[in-house]
Amino acid sequence: MLLAGIFFAMMNVSVKYIPHIPAIEIVWFRSVFSLFFTVIVLGRKGIPIFGNNKANLITRGVVGSISLILFFYTLQRIPLASAVTMQYLSPIFTTILGVFILKEKVRPIQFFYFALAFSGVLVIQGFDPRVDALSAGMGLISALSAGIAYNMIRKLKTSEHPLVIVFYFPLVTMPVASVIMYFDWVMPQGWDWLILLWIGICTQSAQYFMTVAYQTGNLSRVSSLSYMGVLYALIFGFILFGETFPFASYIGMALVLLGILLNLRVK
Repeated sequence: MLLAGIFFAMMNVSVKYIPHIPAIEIVWFRSVFSLFFTVIVLGRKGIPIFGNNKANLITRGVVGSISLILFFYTLQRIPLASAVTMQYLSPIFTTILGVFILKEKVRPIQFFYFALAFSGVLVIQGFDPRVDALSAGMGLISALSAGIAYNMIRKLKTSEHPLVIVFYFPLVTMPVASVIMYFDWVMPQGWDWLILLWIGICTQSAQYFMTVAYQTGNLSRVSSLSYMGVLYALIFGFILFGETFPFASYIGMALVLLGILLNLRVK
């Protein structure tokens, strides 16, 4: 999951670097790369690309698509760390939904640890005037959709290869993105093409490592590691985009780390 977090962080930075390209267009290019790469690898391995449990695979693709599209929009509308902190509400949704979808047991003390990490997210977020109500709403829906997607990944762990699960993501996303993109197309220029390719590489790698993590690890413990992305966002946002936050953000970072470490101690 740590590897997935690093690739997701590089993807987030890359999306921020091309604000003139509509988010839905970036999603479409990312989906083309992922679909092409995944089909080739599955074909070489002799693995049926459409899998076994198609209903759950499609569900994972739909909610994953909603999450990604809305997340890319928030990345371009508000500061990097603000967008990522809202997206990283997803582990909370993942754990709570896991109790009902997967019947996974969660110790009561873990909810306190998640609340601790969540409070850190709120402190980092603060009362940033750059975050409007629409962006906050999109971020919340994106996080909820991601929580459902992660539970679907775990539910498919015994029946599907990780790359089959990854394959359904662009398979569902491309048709949706194609329709929306028709009304909001901007031709990439120069370095835009290389950045779009890099976004595809990063997201493909991140999706694969994340899928493996959720299939093999405890749901609540794996999801807690994703909070490291908040720290990546703060660091990259400051170094690359000059985004600054009040001193309270450092307190929030400490709370996030404390929540992660305490949760990881639960056997």
